[in-house]
Amino acid sequence: MLEERENKEPEMNPFQKNESKETLFSPVSTEEVPPQPPSPPKKPPPKICGSNYPLSIAFIVVNEFCERFSYYGMKAVLTLYFLYFLHWNEDTSTSVYHAFSSLCYFTPVLGAAIADSWLGKFKTVIYLSLVYVFGHVIKSLGALPILGGHMVHTVLSLIGLSLIALGTGGIKPCVAAFGGDQFEEKHAEERTRYFSVFYLSINAGSLISTFITPMLRGDVKCFGEDCYALAFGVPGLLMVIALVVFAMGSKIYKKPPPEGNIVTQVIKCVWFAISNRFKNRSRNIPKRQHWLDWAAEKYPKQLIMDVKALTRVLFLYIPVPMFWALLDQQGSRWTLQATKMNGNLGFIVLQPDQMQVLNPFLVLIFIPLFDVVIYRLVSKCGINFTSLRKMAVGMILACLAFGVAALVEMKINEMALLKSGPQEIFLRVLNLADDEVKVTVLGNENNTLLLESIKSFQKMPHYSKLHLNTRSQDFHFHLKYHNSSINNAHFVEEKSWYTLIIREDRENISSMMVKDEESKTVNGMTSLRFVNTLHNKVNISLDTAISLSVGEDYGVSTYITVQGGEYPAVHCKTEDKNFLLNLGLLDIGSTYLFVIANAPMSMKSVLQAAWLLTVAFGNIIVLIVAQFSGLVQWAEFVLFSCLLLVVCLIFSIMGYYYVPLKPENIQETSDKHIPHVHGNMINLETKKTKL
Repeated sequence: MLEERENKEPEMNPFQKNESKETLFSPVSTEEVPPQPPSPPKKPPPKICGSNYPLSIAFIVVNEFCERFSYYGMKAVLTLYFLYFLHWNEDTSTSVYHAFSSLCYFTPVLGAAIADSWLGKFKTVIYLSLVYVFGHVIKSLGALPILGGHMVHTVLSLIGLSLIALGTGGIKPCVAAFGGDQFEEKHAEERTRYFSVFYLSINAGSLISTFITPMLRGDVKCFGEDCYALAFGVPGLLMVIALVVFAMGSKIYKKPPPEGNIVTQVIKCVWFAISNRFKNRSRNIPKRQHWLDWAAEKYPKQLIMDVKALTRVLFLYIPVPMFWALLDQQGSRWTLQATKMNGNLGFIVLQPDQMQVLNPFLVLIFIPLFDVVIYRLVSKCGINFTSLRKMAVGMILACLAFGVAALVEMKINEMALLKSGPQEIFLRVLNLADDEVKVTVLGNENNTLLLESIKSFQKMPHYSKLHLNTRSQDFHFHLKYHNSSINNAHFVEEKSWYTLIIREDRENISSMMVKDEESKTVNGMTSLRFVNTLHNKVNISLDTAISLSVGEDYGVSTYITVQGGEYPAVHCKTEDKNFLLNLGLLDIGSTYLFVIANAPMSMKSVLQAAWLLTVAFGNIIVLIVAQFSGLVQWAEFVLFSCLLLVVCLIFSIMGYYYVPLKPENIQETSDKHIPHVHGNMINLETKKTKL
């Protein structure tokens, strides 16, 4: 950020005499004024353990850790909250998620303006943190099922998210800069290390929160369902702690007064240059080397030089939003994709929203790995790996990542249930007899449609597609069991899914046909149904809100939808006994059929603001594509990958021709080519400004 260091004087007439503004005579007093005692020396701020680090930065770093925990923890479960609690579809959930993310990166401009022009950094952080906390409270209330209906939840959620966006965005440009203000100029090295620790606290807060809050959501039940109120409430509590810790250091902070908003100065300088150039379109007026030189009549030369350097960097920011459009989908599209996948890693089962924990985890690993190992090896190979080249490589890797995501989505679609067409059915066979059964399916003309040998309690095979002669007909089943043969007929209809259940009937066997649902999972959840081989009805309770009854003697339940995860002890009850059923790990997006056979055992500010705006625009890109593209998910991933690849090529070309603007070169050209201006002008005495 450009920090304004200039003092403006009143407008002067260039033709008036250069009269001194100093007072030549002082008023004389007859009373003798006693000499003022010398002011006591300023007490140095307390340090951390005798080092050069101010104690005040400890409060700031802890504040940042808690605030980032609050923000990323709430955001981790946000998409699933939209999907499962508010019952929005995937496109609407994605769009609102990215609209919120975009707003969070627009509001830093407002926060910087408030801090620099009005309240100062300290008061801005305090006041907007209160707004932040209030937003969390409202957001948590909007996740309580007992508080109103769907409309109340929606309104509270949108109000809460708006306040959170104002709070987190408003304090974002202030906290880090306020920490830098605590250091003296002679401790520049310590200040640099502080920013490294500050960035580490951001990723640590993100890492821990994106791991914990999905557990609070999925592993804790509130009112019989996922506890979104707790998942939002804990981050809200962390924001309260962040505010309290930050306020505790008030007495030892260095609090520089507002110095004026340099963002406003830059905008005014650019606008004046454009309007002044537009007013002086005549060919008789000499041209100037740079379009910003047209601001020389009103603004100091040093500010114009800094804005020139700024615009060259901002030009490189143009392709960056496309990168953020891909990166921020880890909390929306990638989380939705994870709801259809198996999160079992062997040593831990990841919730879909816990997938986002990989980002801060890999950041904490890769930053020291690249800085200490990879970049040094690249440097020893004689390769000049500049920052622009690193960014281009990062874009290429993001393209490849979305290519992989597209392949995964295509594989998910392949594994999904196929659509049955006209005069088609899908059939599978479940053998509940105590020995192998040979199954032959015959059509109306006694032609063999299917021939399989099914072992006892064999894991259910895939569905087989069978063709009908008409829209509905009888299928004849020839079952060979031990030395006996059984013939049964079952009626089927086109575009349907069936399970043939073979059951033991004393020394013989019989069969029953059960019609399945074509789509058994909703939004990536898990579907279950039960077959009861006992002679008593079984009542099954999966949790406080989900229970069902299964009839005796091979009764078959309807499908029920539950959250994926571990179900080691499901309570079952018959007329004469209670027992526990271990369903094990239920994969997300899968369908299960359980057979009950017996009772089982139990078990920098302008650049920073512009950079944040690239994140905001990136989220807007995702919002637009999600709402209006109409593409299937894998095609959307391919689209984003291709778009970023094109942008990466453009960025590489821009970076290749980019030459950093050196201040001495600007000074030289400015003195040489800006013509002398006569007439009314503002004579400003400038001090050095820093980019």
